[in-house]
Amino acid sequence: FAEQQTSGRGRRGRSWVSPFGRNIYCSFAWRFDGGVAALEGLSLVIGMGAVRALEQLGVPGVQLKWPNDLVAGAAKLGGVLIEIDGELAGPVTAVVGIGVNLGMPPDAGAAIGQSWTDLETVCGRRIGRNALAAALLESCFGILADFARQGFPHFAPEWERVDALRGLAVSVSAGAGASLHGVADGIDAGGALRLRTPEGERLLSGGEISVRRDN
Repeated sequence: FAEQQTSGRGRRGRSWVSPFGRNIYCSFAWRFDGGVAALEGLSLVIGMGAVRALEQLGVPGVQLKWPNDLVAGAAKLGGVLIEIDGELAGPVTAVVGIGVNLGMPPDAGAAIGQSWTDLETVCGRRIGRNALAAALLESCFGILADFARQGFPHFAPEWERVDALRGLAVSVSAGAGASLHGVADGIDAGGALRLRTPEGERLLSGGEISVRRDN
């Protein structure tokens, strides 16, 4: 856990806004023995672990925007970033980063390039950082142990409960100006986004893909 991340980053190299002592910034490593293929859906599972922790603390209405954002309503509450190191078919270490907006100062939040919220706004009360930190670790470690044993399909029904995009028109950008438009139709057994387009269904994996709601 850190009070601040002066070199923190989000997806696609974006800067991570992290005012001192106001939010949760944490990273931990987890080893998997099944190779990279065993990590399908990992970022989604970590997101579900974070939702479980927030629900345990009485935070209402938190959902997950595929593949790795915690949202309340249409506003970003936090995010997950995972980096992988290891062999394609051998032991793999996942370094998991989690950030949750607890009490974001408005002047710091002005640097965030999208709609955002924090737990104080969502709950109308303060939540202790120590309590949230402990709940996050307990929940994420527990769900990761289950994930290592059972794989992602075991968690697919839970994802459906907290899916913030299902049934919504979205745009998907994969960089280099390429984009797809369609309706988010949940996920497949490996955690890929199912996108319903006029040309048929497309399955989209994570990586450099970002998703936003169409207006």
